[in-house]
Amino acid sequence: MENRKTMMTMLSVATATALMMTGCNSDGTDGIDGVSGLDSASASGIQLDFTELSAPVTDAEKMEIRTSTSVTYANGSTDAIEFTKLISASTLDNSETFGLSKDNQETAITYADGSPFICDGANGNARGSGLDHSSILQKDGRLFMVSQFECAVGAMYGMELEQDTAGALSVKADSLKYISQADGFGGWVHCAGMTTPWESHLGSEEYEPDAKSIENNLNTTTMLTGDKNFDEVTKYYWNDENNTNVSANNNPYFYGYIPEVTVDGTASTPTFNYTKHFSMGRAAWELAYVMPDEKTAYLSDDGTNVGFYMYVADTAKDLSAGTLYAAKWIQTSAQNGGAADLIWIKLGHSTDAEIKTIVAAEPKFSDIFTTGTVTSDTCDTGFTFVNTAKGKECLQLNTGKETEAAFLETRRYAAMLGATTEFRKEEGITFNPDDRKLYVAMSQVTKGMSDSVGDIHVAEENSCGAVYALDVLDSTEVAYDSNSNVINSTYVVKNTRAKVIGAPATYPAGSTYEAYTCSVNGIANPDNVTYLAGKNTLIIGEDTGDHPNDFVWSYDIGTEKLTRIVSTPYGSETTSPYWYDINGFGYLSLVTQHPFGEVSGGDVDFNLEASATETQKQSSVGVVGPFKSW
Repeated sequence: MENRKTMMTMLSVATATALMMTGCNSDGTDGIDGVSGLDSASASGIQLDFTELSAPVTDAEKMEIRTSTSVTYANGSTDAIEFTKLISASTLDNSETFGLSKDNQETAITYADGSPFICDGANGNARGSGLDHSSILQKDGRLFMVSQFECAVGAMYGMELEQDTAGALSVKADSLKYISQADGFGGWVHCAGMTTPWESHLGSEEYEPDAKSIENNLNTTTMLTGDKNFDEVTKYYWNDENNTNVSANNNPYFYGYIPEVTVDGTASTPTFNYTKHFSMGRAAWELAYVMPDEKTAYLSDDGTNVGFYMYVADTAKDLSAGTLYAAKWIQTSAQNGGAADLIWIKLGHSTDAEIKTIVAAEPKFSDIFTTGTVTSDTCDTGFTFVNTAKGKECLQLNTGKETEAAFLETRRYAAMLGATTEFRKEEGITFNPDDRKLYVAMSQVTKGMSDSVGDIHVAEENSCGAVYALDVLDSTEVAYDSNSNVINSTYVVKNTRAKVIGAPATYPAGSTYEAYTCSVNGIANPDNVTYLAGKNTLIIGEDTGDHPNDFVWSYDIGTEKLTRIVSTPYGSETTSPYWYDINGFGYLSLVTQHPFGEVSGGDVDFNLEASATETQKQSSVGVVGPFKSW
């Protein structure tokens, strides 16, 4: 308690007030139904005003990628904009198949029937969710794109882009290249990412395998464990579908880190260089977001009962060594999604090389922790009770295993040290340099965030989610960790509050929006976010079943006007919108993941999946733009 008081004094933290987005009435009705809604916000002072895109009504609209058609700026000028698809999963180029997963020998993976293992998110033999994040990189006077796929065997591909004089982007023919991840023990369930300030692709490995469960359930004859994703990697990346030539090569500690891809475009044939940042910790990473100092990164942990983390690199533009911290939520308000001050708990300092050496030795969970028995949320003397995404546990750290715990079991160790592990589906991150605010999407404000135990206990859970605003310290302020040690960063966040909040809704049976359980005029399960500097504009993408067609929204920070600007096909996600300024043109990237992939027989529009073509079902990446006058 004394450390907490000291921290609050040194940070000069003011009590934060939760801000709720105006919009739907308490009964879930909105402007579509004749009641004043979110679109009633005044456009006065808006820096970037998109034409509103209607929610899809017809079958044709529900099956298409639809976007706003124009944008107007504060000076009155207007640009016509449109969506341009760049590449889809299964595209053939340069003797490569976009999205094809390969094994540790870089041999294309095939099923017993000879069909290829393509991570396209469609039905049939495909595994996983499909294409997720694509980073556009400006390097050596050329344009490149790195794309990652969200399958258990996580594939990555690089390619070159071309831009014409009107700003149109396209993939250069014969430029597609598979990116090997063998140096990092293979890739795993790649989710979101970002383009770093030094023009590299920073990716992610989500839903790390549970080393404790795998150790307890390992069949030493088949080397299988019952963990679907882990077993899939054992069979397809390290062995083959029939699991012949079984080896012990697979290990849960191989996965759950932040990968980075750089590109060297000095030669006619570019080189894509991959590394895995073991020193940034291991969890269910949605992404790591690097701040303008090129040293500080924030990491979001996706799932139930997860944490929020900060990494401070030793050297700018180099994420191979640094210090890892976990946040503790000190609640200041329970209303409207909650608000809190944040305290940072140091987990440890290490290097990629040190942790990679530990991982290469193929450690087991029992090498790091001894487990006890949980009895009514209490433990025997010498054990610490934790409640994380891996469940309720009593843990005791084995002697001398602090480094292994911090970087291989980051969430569990953070909980043991008192950090908050109660967040629910923590998603995208972006930074607003205009106001020095970080934005973090929380797909749902439920479960650990809304119960009566622990650090977070919001007054009312919200299954539609919220986007939180976090104040960054002024550049003149000094940040300290929970033990009063200086944090070597000028971009430490000090508090958090809900800024844009979804609104649960119920629409009458037989009405146009009966399938919507979050307001059609508000966000639902926000996923990835991006900010347009100088335009007061936050872009919010969705990953939701509460809107049958997922949307992307533009939110004006000043006026709080929320505008629907993208609608993706039924059953898809709007993953990883990201803003780019390329040679004077602006672009909003858009990945449409697994169209028609999240459907069920009880859905109102279930018939749409049956009528979609295989091409329509492919995950794809493209851009909205070009913004010529922005």
